[in-house]
Amino acid sequence: MKVGFIGLGAMGSAMASNLIKAGHDVTVWNRSPGAAEPLASLGAKVVKSADRAAQGEVLFSMLANDAAVRDIFFAGGLLDAMDKGTVHVNHATVSVALASEMGAEHARRGLDYVAAPVFGRPDVAAAGKLNIVAAGKPAVIEKVRPLLEVMGSRIWMLGEAPERANVVKIAGNFMLGAAIESMAEASALTRAHGVSAADFLEVMTNTAFASPAFKIYGQLIAEQRYTPAGFALPLGYKDIGLALAAADAARVPLPLAGLLRDALLEALSAGDDDVDWSILAQVAARHAHLDERKL
Repeated sequence: MKVGFIGLGAMGSAMASNLIKAGHDVTVWNRSPGAAEPLASLGAKVVKSADRAAQGEVLFSMLANDAAVRDIFFAGGLLDAMDKGTVHVNHATVSVALASEMGAEHARRGLDYVAAPVFGRPDVAAAGKLNIVAAGKPAVIEKVRPLLEVMGSRIWMLGEAPERANVVKIAGNFMLGAAIESMAEASALTRAHGVSAADFLEVMTNTAFASPAFKIYGQLIAEQRYTPAGFALPLGYKDIGLALAAADAARVPLPLAGLLRDALLEALSAGDDDVDWSILAQVAARHAHLDERKL
């Protein structure tokens, strides 16, 4: 199938590469052209403008945030440049409000829209084992299902309204952030009593919390391995902000999300932009002044 892909960060590049390896005719574009070079070596066609990537049957996008989506699709005119009948599959974690707006604006132009945010870090994306939460017209999702199955191990159907997929993604990332914060604080507690984070988290992630999220992030915290970032701190901060915005719109109190946002903001204020959001463990350690104690 002839498809386009825009937004070639760590996740987008991995996803696009799987489409190429599966034999699809893939055209790619990215604001920073250098990100497209590895895909060109795999056989992708690299173009100089986003509208040139939208010449196929399906356009995939994996952009960083609401501002990037608005800049390219609205201000940049990409929505108006797309041919009627084109399917746009948006993998970005965007706000509930923008997801709803995108669905309406696509429909007004005769374009099909599928919200399909993903769960999984770059290594999972590279392996084609993402969990994809999808919302859109059933017939349209079925049309793109073979492409989604190249990138994911399972597609979770969540109805037609695109914001349903995005609120699940946002709420899921809130849960992941809460899991990281709980491990950060709990391991600070054990360290203060002479038990290393590694020993404590080995016990917990192999007993009561033997799930992928706790195991993956627990290992990063135990090893203090915050670079390279599998999920960068600014993105985590952004997503918790999206959760709070969605909560405000629906009048749903999220007190834990407020605490988590402040912890992420504290990490950002220390200049920790290019690190994984599991850096929250260092924030908890600073609060306990662990580096100043003789343990």
